[in-house]
Amino acid sequence: MSIENIKTVAVVGAGTMGPGMAATFARYGFDTYLSDINDEQIEKAKGTIDFVFKTLAGGGFLTEAEADAAKGRITLTTNQAEAVGNADFVVETVPERLEIKKAVFTDLVKQAKPGTILASNTSGIPITTLQEGLDEPNRIVGMHWSNPPHLIPVIEVIKGAQTDDATVATIKEIIAKIGMVAGTVDKDVPGFVENRILYAIMREALHLLDEGVASAQDIDTITKWGIGYKLAVIGPLELLDVAGLDIYTAVASYLNKDLSNNTGISSTVTEKVEEGKLGLKTQGGLFEYTPEQIGELAQKRGRLLVATRKALMS
Repeated sequence: MSIENIKTVAVVGAGTMGPGMAATFARYGFDTYLSDINDEQIEKAKGTIDFVFKTLAGGGFLTEAEADAAKGRITLTTNQAEAVGNADFVVETVPERLEIKKAVFTDLVKQAKPGTILASNTSGIPITTLQEGLDEPNRIVGMHWSNPPHLIPVIEVIKGAQTDDATVATIKEIIAKIGMVAGTVDKDVPGFVENRILYAIMREALHLLDEGVASAQDIDTITKWGIGYKLAVIGPLELLDVAGLDIYTAVASYLNKDLSNNTGISSTVTEKVEEGKLGLKTQGGLFEYTPEQIGELAQKRGRLLVATRKALMS
């Protein structure tokens, strides 16, 4: 299906990512369905969508009138079959469990119009695995957004073993139309590109914490104001050329041997999980939070992400 024929989008799953994704499609003129099997989740999504548009309007990305118009293009529903059946393009963002996603895709193939592209927002499950045993696997593709989806520009496009080139091309056109940046993943490996690099960073950060090399606060400070500051402007492979491949060779010859290659989970994390300290959702994880701090952090981080995106766009 060509981009000209895509007027209506269905986002399946109204959890962490769905409302922001739906708001993004609606912002750029698509009539958008946001479906979920849970009535409570749909109610919660209404508040999230309001917050998303408040953030975008407050950041100068659209006017209040444009935000209201975009909200008017969103239909929230628990009727997945109706949402998918009316859509010209479908993207799922249900919980990251293979059995759930396989079940959803089995339904989507039956509910969607013939030829409708079916995308998955999975953050790591190979698209080839999701295609197995389904009719028309050529129209199934990965479309991995980052959180928060209305602010982080990059969307990974992952081609499964049976995905058509035309499907990939259309997805990239959709991404361009909604003001995002497409990053193509040519080989369908678990975790794709973004999460493989992110989890490598987090593994080393947790290793340093486990070993008492630095505090959690100092590890984050050094990463944000050193690595993160540079990587927002210069990619890691570009950075190699900036530093010099000879310098990298010299340092890597001794440092790589000392980096963590742990295939398990950090002891600090497993201990926190056993204590029921899971992060923001329990007001404590690697850091402690009050309810007031959690709300303030969400707003502060939203403002900083808005400012960063505007700076990088300029």
